[in-house]
Amino acid sequence: MNALPSAAVHREPHSGGSGSMLNWLRASVLGANDGIVSVAALVVGVAGATDSASFILTAGIAGVLSGALSMAVGEYVSVSAQRDTERALIGKEKRELEEEPEHELEELVTLYEAKGLSRDTARTVANELTARDAFAAHLDAELHIDPNALTNPWHAAYASAASFFAGAVIPMLAITLPTPSMRIPVTFISVVFALAITGTLSAYAGEANKTQATMRVVLGGALAMAVTFGIGKLFGVAGI
Repeated sequence: MNALPSAAVHREPHSGGSGSMLNWLRASVLGANDGIVSVAALVVGVAGATDSASFILTAGIAGVLSGALSMAVGEYVSVSAQRDTERALIGKEKRELEEEPEHELEELVTLYEAKGLSRDTARTVANELTARDAFAAHLDAELHIDPNALTNPWHAAYASAASFFAGAVIPMLAITLPTPSMRIPVTFISVVFALAITGTLSAYAGEANKTQATMRVVLGGALAMAVTFGIGKLFGVAGI
């Protein structure tokens, strides 16, 4: 039997770093997508109600700042809660290993049996890993946690705010730079193009169907802008 080429054997990512990179890419793309859609819908809605560039700019800046801060705070709280939970689990596992080492060894054997190893092989693996580093073995097999790679909530907050801001810049430039008669068309075209890019990137990060993912993102953003523009027009006509 011919051996598989090296490229074929190693074409799939197996390192934790690859998974972490994809998670960061996914989070960044989603943050940028939120910035594009929410700020675009806001400024298009205001532009539907008034031609005043100052009103549109003020609403857009408020939307960018509030959205970026909201994303940062939400991500910080979420990641902090996850990190606290992981630290509590790590502490609990450490105490259990100190108080009940034999029970923990048997638990490790059971975990490897559940992965498909025979009882004897599972015990051999568990004994060897316990002799090397019992704590690390349990964190990996039982909790799937790397204590040296816990997500930093501040890093997550900065990344979320930055990606939202980067996405929001697109509709802000598109709505403020053109002449009043071209603001809405230019914004619609710019936003649809930007959403097509973020949709493709999100599909890549999630290994999903690129066409379907892109269409969902683009249609959702276009619908949001159409609805807010319509509402803005109604308010403008009514003089509210």
